[in-house]
Amino acid sequence: MAQSFMFYDLETSGISSAYQRIMQFGGQRTTLDLKPIGQPINVLVKLSEDILPEPKAILVHGIAPQKTLAEGLSERDFSQLLDKEIFIKDTIAVGFNNIRFDDEFIRHLFWRSFYDPYEWHYKDGRSRWDLLDLTRMTRALRPKGLSWPVDEAGAATNRLELLAQANGFAIKRAHDAESDILATLEWARRLKSAQPKLFDWLFNHRDKPAVAKVIHSAKPLSQPFVYSSGRYPSEFEKTTVAVVLGPHPTDSNSVLVYDLRHHPEEFAGLSAKDLSSLLYVAYEDRDKLKPLPVKKLALNRVPAVAPPATLDSAAQTRIGLSLKTAERHLKALAGIDGWYERVAEAYDLRDGPPKRLDPEGRLYDGFLNDKDKNLVSQVRRAKPDKLADFQPGFIDERLAPLLLRYKARNLAMTLSQSEQTAWESWRADKLLNGVDNSLTLAEFAQQLAKTTEYAANTEQKFLLEELKLYGESIAPAQLFDT
Repeated sequence: MAQSFMFYDLETSGISSAYQRIMQFGGQRTTLDLKPIGQPINVLVKLSEDILPEPKAILVHGIAPQKTLAEGLSERDFSQLLDKEIFIKDTIAVGFNNIRFDDEFIRHLFWRSFYDPYEWHYKDGRSRWDLLDLTRMTRALRPKGLSWPVDEAGAATNRLELLAQANGFAIKRAHDAESDILATLEWARRLKSAQPKLFDWLFNHRDKPAVAKVIHSAKPLSQPFVYSSGRYPSEFEKTTVAVVLGPHPTDSNSVLVYDLRHHPEEFAGLSAKDLSSLLYVAYEDRDKLKPLPVKKLALNRVPAVAPPATLDSAAQTRIGLSLKTAERHLKALAGIDGWYERVAEAYDLRDGPPKRLDPEGRLYDGFLNDKDKNLVSQVRRAKPDKLADFQPGFIDERLAPLLLRYKARNLAMTLSQSEQTAWESWRADKLLNGVDNSLTLAEFAQQLAKTTEYAANTEQKFLLEELKLYGESIAPAQLFDT
């Protein structure tokens, strides 16, 4: 089967991929020459009665929860659609910031729906790409042929709606998944037309082996490379020259890289503990503390990397960094004995994010064993009448709670009386007290009140009223007990 792009975009109920939900999916399949295959896809997805949306998110895209309940697919049916018709064999999933946002929502959706959360973007010729870092690198290295917007403060911005406006094509309705994905496709055409060599370079060097070769990941401190990332400042077009320090201490798919914009002398003598305190410095503290110019580069997350030869004199001026300066800093870095080891230890010393306790948030706590993989596929394929009495005997402790919720959210008629009681008890506890970082009713009410203060028009006020009614409709009965 010939490869094809699936341009896709999501509108969601909030920013947490584990505890918020997809509300709308927009997609368009194309050839690798960016010619449409079939018609655009536009699907709404029902919110379940344990999900409280973030009011700000609802104001952005304008989709009320009630609309998803009236017109949307269940998560079970939506997952089947993605698996059977969207992310099919030889599909390249692509969007605008999809790697860091949309793809994470798809992974958690599949996790809750008893699908493998990863196969959709790597198995049977599938892969993925992201136009955001392509956009950043094009702006930094080869901006000719395109117009590049700035925000109200005059700073460079790569927001899709402003890129569209600056380059003469309109988004019919910004933050509508179908409109956004058609704009993303048009932007891809503009990028390819203006700078075909860079477009093809990053497309052909998006997988892990190709990235590893470009950055010389197996040979630390051997060869600098050009790197565009959202972690780098806008004033330098989000782009720098970096070099691999060594493997990430805990993530086999990642390496630690040093930003050669900075001379290493002020960090050379610091202990691992001192280095750890500089890994993440809040913006308000950066006038007093300089962050350590080291970051994690994930080889399997489609980073935008290129050889130093792509950085011509004009590009060096745009990013405010010459190759000579980068080479001088690299030479100084190579002369510091044991520095990588201290940096790696600094990462080990750093406190990680709070450990999630709820199984919906524990996707990355480990892969399933072979027995559970087989049972998961049985759950996914089971007809409702069979699912009601299915007792799989999972080994992984995360799966039994997920099965109860899967049945309650998608096939409530399959619940026994005891399961219905357990679901309502868990749902009430979640809405009243929260699980991990999920939104509670009290927090929802606070956000709703705050958001109402700056509702700009009648449509937004109506949406917020709909949200209030939705929150009341799913509130557990004991909230109203006297």
